[in-house]
Amino acid sequence: MNTQDFINMEEEYGAHNYHPLDVVIERAEGVWVYDVEGKKYLDCLSAYSAVNQGHVHPQILQALLDQARRVTLTSRAFRNDQLPLLYKELSEMTGYEMSLPMNTGAEAVETAVKLARKWAYQVKKVPRHQAEIIVASNNFHGRTVTIVSFSTEPSYRDDFGPFTPGFVIVNYGDADAVEKAITPNTAAVLLEPIQGEAGVIIPPEGYLAQLRHICTRRDILLIADEIQTGLGRTGKLFAVDHEKVRPDILVIGKALSGGFYPVSAILADAQLLGLFQPGEHGSTFGGNPLGAAVARAALQVLVDENMIENAAKVGEYFLEQLWEISSPNIKDIRGKGLLIGVELKPEAGGARRFTEALKERGILAKETHQHTVRFAPPLLIDQETIDWALPKIREECG
Repeated sequence: MNTQDFINMEEEYGAHNYHPLDVVIERAEGVWVYDVEGKKYLDCLSAYSAVNQGHVHPQILQALLDQARRVTLTSRAFRNDQLPLLYKELSEMTGYEMSLPMNTGAEAVETAVKLARKWAYQVKKVPRHQAEIIVASNNFHGRTVTIVSFSTEPSYRDDFGPFTPGFVIVNYGDADAVEKAITPNTAAVLLEPIQGEAGVIIPPEGYLAQLRHICTRRDILLIADEIQTGLGRTGKLFAVDHEKVRPDILVIGKALSGGFYPVSAILADAQLLGLFQPGEHGSTFGGNPLGAAVARAALQVLVDENMIENAAKVGEYFLEQLWEISSPNIKDIRGKGLLIGVELKPEAGGARRFTEALKERGILAKETHQHTVRFAPPLLIDQETIDWALPKIREECG
C-alpha cells in the first residue's frame, strides 16, 4: 500500500476530527521519522512535546519490554512494585511531596480541578459547589466537556454544551485582571506558563511571579499546566522555573512517558494531595506498573543525557538563527528552549501552506491557530541538524 491508499482508508473509516498533513509515518528513530515510501523527515513537532526524549528511545523501549513481560496492569485495587518507585523519583526530581498518576493530560487537568475544588470546601470553607477557578483566555487544557467549558476557542465549544459552571476567564498575561476577578469563592488560578496551542504565547516577564504573589496573599491555589511546556521543553525542568515560581499544583503528561504510553500526573504537597480519600478519584489504568516503569525510564534519560540543558543551548541557537530571517511574511518569532512559534502575517495566506511546503522539503512542523508555525523538535536534536533544516525554513518562510 502507498501513501494515498492509507489516506483513503483513514478518510473512509476514521472520524474526521483531525486535519493531519498527508504523510504516513511507519517508523521513527531519534529526531527522524520515515514514511511508508521510505522518505525521511525531521520531526519538528515531537507529538506535541510527548516525544521530548526522541522517538523509540532505546532505554525507554527496554523498560517497556522488560515490564510488559512481567505484569502490565493490576488496577489500583492492588499495589505494584513500580508505582512506589515512580512516586519517590518524581518527588526527588521535582521537590513536591506527593503525586497522583493518571493517563492523559486532560485527565490530569480534571484531577487538578477536582482537587482545587475539594480544597476550597474542606480547607478554605467556600460554600459547597460554589467554588470558582480563574483561567486564561486562549487556553488549551484538553477537550473534555468540563475543560472546553472554560475554553475561548469556538470550535472546541460550539456544539458541546451545556457547560460546566465555576470558571472565570481573564486575559492571559494580565496579572491585574486576575486580582480583580478574585472573589471569596475563588479556589484557584489555572494556566499554562506558555500557551502552546495558542501559538507559543509567552506572557510578560514577571507575570508568573506576580500570580504566585497574588495567590499566596489571597489564599488561592496556583495551578500550572505543564503538560506541553514541562520536562525540559523550554530549557528548564518546568517552564515556571524560568521565574523561580513554585505552583501549588503542577500538571504533567506527554513527555512523562517519552511517547511510549499515556502517562500523566499532578504534583502537590501532602497537605493538598492528602485531601483525596479512597474512592473519591481514580482510574483503572492510572498508576499501572507498565506506565510507571516507562515513566521512570523517561525521566531518567532526560537527566542522564542532559536533554534539558541541550534544549536550552540548541533552542537559543535555533531562535537566534530564525530571528535573522528577513521576510515580509513573518510577523513575529518567539520561543523558549525548543518551543518556538513563527507567526506569519495574515496576508501570507495562512500557516498551513508553509507546513505543507516544509513537508516536501523533509521537515514536519504543524500550524497552530491558523497563522503560526510551531517548531518543537525532540530535545536531543543537535546544532548540525538545526543547520540542515535552517536553509529550508528560510526559503519556505522567507
